[in-house]
Parts: sequence; structure tokens; C-alpha cells
Amino acid sequence: MFLFLVCLQEYPYLCKRNVKSDASDMNNDIQNHGGSEFSAQSRLNSKNVILVDADYVDKVAFNLIVNFERMIGRRIPQADMAKWIDCVALDGGIREGEHETQVVLIHSKEKIRMENFAPGNYEEELTGKAFKDHLGEFVINAYPTEDVVSGEQQFIDTLQTICDQKEVKRVMVIPNTENLNIYNKVRETLHHVDDDEKRITVFTMQPMVGGNFRQEILGYSLMAALGIRSEELNCK
Repeated sequence: MFLFLVCLQEYPYLCKRNVKSDASDMNNDIQNHGGSEFSAQSRLNSKNVILVDADYVDKVAFNLIVNFERMIGRRIPQADMAKWIDCVALDGGIREGEHETQVVLIHSKEKIRMENFAPGNYEEELTGKAFKDHLGEFVINAYPTEDVVSGEQQFIDTLQTICDQKEVKRVMVIPNTENLNIYNKVRETLHHVDDDEKRITVFTMQPMVGGNFRQEILGYSLMAALGIRSEELNCK
């Protein structure tokens, strides 16, 4: 069952976002309208968006590292950010081609980096950066929140803003599913999305109550990014 996790491709380092003029314009649209916050006025020219609760994903990655180091008896490195994004994109339905995908990382103001990902520093290594591979170009931006309450609402508001935009056809959402209040708000928000052309995928660590969206298991993409191989699991 884990065979699809094995990925042989080498991923490029993230580059500054201005390597391509047309896509950099897309990035500037978001930054100019929202500043440090993804706002209701933000516009997306990309058809694909990955929305991430970065604090939660970083926590899950840490737990996987600790548990699997015990299980398979070796050190597990930080998760490869580009590889993880690629795996999420594949699980969300993106296939090989010249696609453009926005990656929106929502994180608490106190956190300056994702400790269990490489690269992981929001300001220096992620915001305004991009990489390109067989799935197209991925543009990354991180948006800090003031506190837990505003962070939860900002995530929901950002999801609503993304879903409201006709240009967006594929949405991949990674919320904090350990918080049932957040998950139920995500379900409620997506329940009101009335667009048959939108493919929405919510990533969870275990099967949850469904809704107007597809579900995928978050752990699979993280295990791939952490370099955990299927044969290591099969022999345990």
C-alpha cells in the first residue's frame, strides 16, 4: 500500500520568485493586496491552490519522525519541502504539465520557520520563492497570524477567499484536523461552494466525516517527503 510513496525524482532547490516574469506578477498581486495577510481582496491567477496550516503540518512531521525513528531504527532527516508539496499536488489531482500552483502557508507569528522541513525559514527561504518540475511551477508564500483565535479565523477566511475565486479550479486544504472546531468550519465553508468545476481535497491524518470535498491521508505525503521507504515498513 505504500509503493506509491517511493519517488525517484530529485527536486530542485527553491529559487527566488522573480525567475519568471508572468508568474512573478501573480505573486505580486497577492502581496500587494494582502501585505502580510492573505485578504479578501487577494486575487489568484493560478488554477491550483494548496492551503496549509503550517504549524500543524510541522507538528505532524515531528511526530512521524520520532515514531518512525523508533520503528525502523535509523535517523530520519527533515522533510523535503518541495517533495512534500509535489506529493500533495499529486494527491490533489495535479498531473504532469505546465501548471501553476500557489502554496499558501498560514503560521503563528511566533514561529519563524517549520522546524521539521527543509527549507523551512518562512521569511528567508519560503516566502516569495518557487520551484518548477514535471508538475509545473509552485509559488510559495507564508502569512503570519497574531494569535491562535485570529489564526483559526484567518485560515477559514483564506479558504473562503480561495474558493470564491472563479479562476481557481483545484484546491488542496491541510487544516488542523486535531481541532474539530476548525475541521467543522472547513466542512461548513466547503459545503457552500457551488461550483462543479472545482476539485477540492482535504488532507487528514485519519478518515473523517466527509462533505463537499474529497479526502486524502496527510501522512502518506509526509512519509514520502521524510524519505521513509515502503520496504522499510514491510520488513517490520
